[in-house]
Amino acid sequence: MIKTASLLVRKDGWSHEDFVKHWAEIHAPLAYACPGVARYTLTMIKSSSFRTDVPALDVAVDGIAELWFEDQAALDLFNASPATRRLREDGALFIGRQISFLTEEKVIIPRAA
Repeated sequence: MIKTASLLVRKDGWSHEDFVKHWAEIHAPLAYACPGVARYTLTMIKSSSFRTDVPALDVAVDGIAELWFEDQAALDLFNASPATRRLREDGALFIGRQISFLTEEKVIIPRAA
């Protein structure tokens, strides 16, 4: 399984509420037409906190998008699709800044048997 996680920041002039509304109601449904996606989640940021013993990151994030793919072939299919191009074109309307990570998960809880 391959997962990408993207930190998203709204475009200047957009409220957090307008960003979330467009993301969930207009943008996200476009993903149904994109091939290769096994799972897609939106995580809307409600608030943030910082530890006093660790320096804070100077970043304000509006949401986290996560996409799962069964394998590299599924990710390649997704990246080559015209439907994905439309998804990204819509994202450019409301996403001001983004960074994406290709990730590998190690599950801690529940414990492995």
